[in-house]
Amino acid sequence: MPRPKRCRKVCFDPNYKIFKPQGIPMSELSSIEMELDELEAMRLSDVENLSQTDAAKMMDVSQPTFNRILSGARSKVAEALTDGMALRIARGSPHAPGPSDRAAACKTGGPK
Repeated sequence: MPRPKRCRKVCFDPNYKIFKPQGIPMSELSSIEMELDELEAMRLSDVENLSQTDAAKMMDVSQPTFNRILSGARSKVAEALTDGMALRIARGSPHAPGPSDRAAACKTGGPK
């Protein structure tokens, strides 16, 4: 039996849920879902320009786990862009804390 997954520290909470191609109704699009921890990994790596080691520490995961999360996120974004799909941001990620726990973890710097 595999061990339970650790809660991943996520400090970013976007105000949006969906990105989609302009001019095409959602009813005509297929979509792909991105977990909140995947979005956080992309933010830390690509926006904040942190090394994978530093970003992994911020998310309270190992560097190989961070790399796997980041690779999955980039793959989903590339698929959505090249295939003209909507990209949904999951609000309730199974490995990310809820909004109140997220705020507390980010203020204290420790995982919740």
